[in-house]
Amino acid sequence: MAAVGGLLLGGVMVTRAVASEPPGPAAAPHTLAQPAGERGAGLVRRLGTARTAGSWVGADGRPVVAVTDGGAAAEVRRAGVEPKLVTRSMDELKSATRALRSAPRVSGTAWAVDYRTNEVVVRGDRTVSAADWSRLTRLAHGIGGFVRMERTNGTFTTRLNGAQPILSAGGRCSAGFNVTDGRADFILTAGHCGPSGSLWFADNRAERQVGQTVTSDFPGADFSLVRYASGRAGEAADVVAIGGGTGVRITGAADPVVGQRVFRSGSTSGLREGKVTGLDATVNYPEGTVTGLIQTDVCAEPGDSGGPLFSEGIALGVTSGGSGDCVSGGTTFFQPVTKALRTLGVRLIVSAQAAPGGGPSPTAPSSAPGAASPGSAAPVGTGAEGTTLLSRLTDTRNTGPGLLVVAGSLIALVATRYLRAEQDRRAFRRHYSAMWG
Repeated sequence: MAAVGGLLLGGVMVTRAVASEPPGPAAAPHTLAQPAGERGAGLVRRLGTARTAGSWVGADGRPVVAVTDGGAAAEVRRAGVEPKLVTRSMDELKSATRALRSAPRVSGTAWAVDYRTNEVVVRGDRTVSAADWSRLTRLAHGIGGFVRMERTNGTFTTRLNGAQPILSAGGRCSAGFNVTDGRADFILTAGHCGPSGSLWFADNRAERQVGQTVTSDFPGADFSLVRYASGRAGEAADVVAIGGGTGVRITGAADPVVGQRVFRSGSTSGLREGKVTGLDATVNYPEGTVTGLIQTDVCAEPGDSGGPLFSEGIALGVTSGGSGDCVSGGTTFFQPVTKALRTLGVRLIVSAQAAPGGGPSPTAPSSAPGAASPGSAAPVGTGAEGTTLLSRLTDTRNTGPGLLVVAGSLIALVATRYLRAEQDRRAFRRHYSAMWG
């Protein structure tokens, strides 16, 4: 009866494993053919920066495009997108950011264009002196009344560590996304994590070497490549960790849009979410100035640097730095993934059903910003070197466990039948031996 029960149980396990979503690369999530944010960005590109001032996703999930004249507004409306008439074009706003960048550098300051208010917002942390802040304020007034000055809590700093920790003599950082050039695999992470030549390990004792930094760009930008010591990323290379042994499967890369809901993973504060509040931001860290960053209201803390930024399984950026914490909130900046991929000449390692080459893939909130999710859940692999045939067979997401139960039950049935037949034969011999005296 136990063996028969085992056969039934094993059959059910196999059936469920076959019917469920496979754990391998075929489990790529569905992405939208033409997301809302891309429609707005496409109109901005078509109309030009002299007639527009950016686009964003509204609270209802619909794209909004800022325009400077009635003709542009009519064209945007005909395309099914909501226009917003503003005073200043993107050319004027960018001219203001160039003026700020050409001024003497002040550590602890940052600025970005706020598309929704049609302003340039300059922020200063608590390390900026009153004299420097006064000087910047005078410069802002000279540029125009559309440059808004704000003080912020905390300090703009680069933040080490992250989702999957890697350690070197210089500190602790995070693995962001796995990438490849077709010959070898690499970790894409933050450039401030370490210069070229830095060795990275998976443990505090420096016994398990992960790889070595082969390219680093910081300041200016903030990305680097760590070449795997084995040359290969191993199993589940298309998954980023979000804690608890689980992860999110990455299917492509794209640029975010303002208002988009996004997610960040880090070893200090775990999985956190927020929205994109600005693009092409400039931050004056103590170590140097970094430009072209994604600005968000996602919180982060020391220990989260280099970690991945993503939404709906689409890679967006790697954590650069910011201010505040996950108790009081703050601002966090990210290096865009698309720029790093183009500059480094690599592509994302993605699931089989993703866009070929892991190149730019459209992404935006599916209906409204609040409806977005991190992406398709997946287990975090330990790499090819740590997998065995037994571990794959016993993985509950595969048919292996069910087949093992079925095989064990069949062996038990055969053994039980043999033992029962042997017992009957011996009883028969004893019976007839007694009859013959």
